[in-house]
Amino acid sequence: MTKQSEQLNIINAAHFHTTIDDRGIATITLTRPKVRNAFNAETIHHLLTTLAVLKHDPAVHILLLRAQGQHFSAGADINWMKDVAKLGYQENLADAAQLAKLMDKLNQFPKPTLALLQGACFGGAVGLVACCDIALATSTTSFCLSEVKIGLIPAVISPYVVTAMGVRQARRYCLTGELFSAPQALEYGLLHEIGDDLDSLAAPFIDNLLRNSPAAMQAVKSLIHDINNHAINDTLIADTSQRIAAIRVTIEAQEGLDAFLNKRQPDWTKG
Repeated sequence: MTKQSEQLNIINAAHFHTTIDDRGIATITLTRPKVRNAFNAETIHHLLTTLAVLKHDPAVHILLLRAQGQHFSAGADINWMKDVAKLGYQENLADAAQLAKLMDKLNQFPKPTLALLQGACFGGAVGLVACCDIALATSTTSFCLSEVKIGLIPAVISPYVVTAMGVRQARRYCLTGELFSAPQALEYGLLHEIGDDLDSLAAPFIDNLLRNSPAAMQAVKSLIHDINNHAINDTLIADTSQRIAAIRVTIEAQEGLDAFLNKRQPDWTKG
């Protein structure tokens, strides 16, 4: 166990638990099935701490986000929302900033992230899904951007939801608060695949990711985040040229090319 992994043991994760297997797959599992894995300020705080630990753990290559029980997450805990509603503007601003930070840190997490979903995925939970690189769900999973039903808006999750499912569908579902199904979420781009067994569904994605260069995948994530919504101009063209030149001269890229030319597995695939 690495020093970073050991730090997970001191995090009070009553609302979720984290494991790291011998292949370098870290799994964060939400563990509040009695409240449909709803999250509150404490959950957000500890998730932020956990992401920070996993980000810097060299033993971690992939991050899975999943949940115990029948449902992935009902979003924000209603009791937390009641308490927050009694606070003033500045306190609410500070509280919202933590959730916004969680979305940003998950969205910017440097290693591949997969969300595995079942049952209900409502409110802020849709934001968590939109922040992951790959989202997989059972065919009976249902989604809802339900904030307007209680007089709120999906503010801090909106940049990620709009990016994932497009402006047109986001306008509809953020306004109506209606349910939409896993097949619809797949059509809109929020999901990548649906199936009856999440572990079987995730297995080929995990196997494929583990065969890839960790440094290259991290660089790809940075590249996609940075070029998104940028006009194709001389500045962007120069930036992308610099990125490929920089990674070509790295040890990992040299190893990958040599392995390909010599018809062998690159050293990062060896456990």
